[in-house]
Amino acid sequence: MAQVSHTPLPQQSRLWGKVSDGDFIDGYAVESLLSPREAADIGLTMPGWADALLRLRNTLVKPLGLKTESTDTGDGAIFPVEYEGADELILGTDDRHLNFRICLRQDAGRVHMATWVHRNNVLGRAYLMLVMPFHRLITRDAMRRIARAS
Repeated sequence: MAQVSHTPLPQQSRLWGKVSDGDFIDGYAVESLLSPREAADIGLTMPGWADALLRLRNTLVKPLGLKTESTDTGDGAIFPVEYEGADELILGTDDRHLNFRICLRQDAGRVHMATWVHRNNVLGRAYLMLVMPFHRLITRDAMRRIARAS
């Protein structure tokens, strides 16, 4: 099975146009010939344990007025599509506490996944700090599933 490597998103990605000083951006890659859409369909389908964490998150943040819908379309969706091309798919949304995008990019036989976060306020900074350990687990698990499907 292909190794998940912690690596920057290729510079040609449209996502880099959003990144400002102080923003969070990470990047992972695996060897894979999957398209970005195929990789997203596999990687963003949450396993039971991650889905349970997302339900807990939604319960906890709903009183704060943060987005909690889990549909994949429309203005209220957690992962609406912002851009889709042959080599790249960018999903995400803006919320009161932070703006985030997930990018999947096919580049030279590798699928890259990056998450960008712009924190809008103190709540956004605290939220990102709390979810970061879970983010890393979920992202690496998603990349392993993409690698297995390749």
